[in-house]
Amino acid sequence: MLDHGDRDEFRTQFVREPLALRRFPALVLNADYRPLSYYPLSLWPWQEAIKAVCLDRVTILAEYDEVVRSQKEAIRIPSVVVLKEFVRPQKRVAFTRFNLFLRDGFCCQYCGSKSDLTFDHVVPRSRGGVTSWENVVAACAPCNLKKANKPLKASGLRLRRAPAAPSPEEMHQAGRRFPPGHLHESWIDFLYWDAELEA
Repeated sequence: MLDHGDRDEFRTQFVREPLALRRFPALVLNADYRPLSYYPLSLWPWQEAIKAVCLDRVTILAEYDEVVRSQKEAIRIPSVVVLKEFVRPQKRVAFTRFNLFLRDGFCCQYCGSKSDLTFDHVVPRSRGGVTSWENVVAACAPCNLKKANKPLKASGLRLRRAPAAPSPEEMHQAGRRFPPGHLHESWIDFLYWDAELEA
């Protein structure tokens, strides 16, 4: 089992400079063969994946056709790696802009629009509302402007669903519905292997 510092390092290593993930990212699975995270999907730049292989921290499950060369050898770039040590999943969902949008299905919680998204305090801060899972929702700019700092009833808007703090399991399910723009074919079986089969 990894100690606390190592767990945090593994958990945050995939949150890297987005440009580094554009070419040959590796899907990172926990020791139970589930992604470390679906939100965002746990990906490492290829350099991190090769480093983890060299440090004997992961096992390669699938590879790209592309090769990188050192002075002594040629190495195929890993596309899926699995950790050798289990990392205990986080028990609470971080309250971030991305996670808020993910919880709300990337659509306005007043009108359902998927464009020009921002967020809105259901009970305005000027009226004592707090910034929390239970009081903040995704909202399109027009609805946000219409509601302004009015109470919900006075705004003429209606919530599609009452906001609440999501569980990690709910966020995993939501994350599976919104995969990143690029899914390498070698990842698919590992992303959905535990989905229920239809009868």
